[in-house]
Amino acid sequence: MRNYTCIFLDLDRTLWDFEANAREAFLEMFDQYNLQKIFTDFETFHQTYRRFNRQLWEDYRNGKIDKERLKYVRFLLTLQAFGKDDAELARQLGEDYVAISATKTQLFPHSHEVLSYLKGKYRLYIITNGFQEIQLKKISNSKLGGYFDGIITSERAGVQKPHAEIFQYALRQAGAEASASLMIGDDIEGDILGAQALGMDQMLFNPESKVHQAKPTFEIHSLLEIKQIL
Repeated sequence: MRNYTCIFLDLDRTLWDFEANAREAFLEMFDQYNLQKIFTDFETFHQTYRRFNRQLWEDYRNGKIDKERLKYVRFLLTLQAFGKDDAELARQLGEDYVAISATKTQLFPHSHEVLSYLKGKYRLYIITNGFQEIQLKKISNSKLGGYFDGIITSERAGVQKPHAEIFQYALRQAGAEASASLMIGDDIEGDILGAQALGMDQMLFNPESKVHQAKPTFEIHSLLEIKQIL
């Protein structure tokens, strides 16, 4: 194992439990906007949104759609799928979702324990593709900020993971070398293959033990395993 000086970590689905927090936000919105009048039930609403959101995030990653359109189009398409063509409601849902979700604070088990352990040994940085203002609120509300020497967002870097430029930007910000750095994240394409292409070691966080063909430097299923490796 290399002697690392700098550890880069993803935020969503690695430390901050995106699915649990998003579900909480959607449940609030479903009640607030009486969406049961449009959708047969909450799960139908949630799963329809997630289907459109996945595709639009891929478009956003590839520069085919901007942030503001993404925030509301995903809701507009969800509403339209059930016969509700209401751009104003879609905009309201889009604004409320990012505001409400950022207040949620569910983390993966052992996040604070492991970050406290790493903080004593390495310089720590976040690399995230999420919207900057939202990610900073998530970090603050979840009391994660004190662990990190810097937060690198795709908006600041001008490019998203897995593109090499965001990792190069992060290394410059940290004053670190790829060969002495480790990327920890859940996304095979964004975190693992992106770092791998730059010669940076990687640690895949795979809590659901999903089958894949990637060959990361390390693979863990609980954040607690980090303490056994580093």
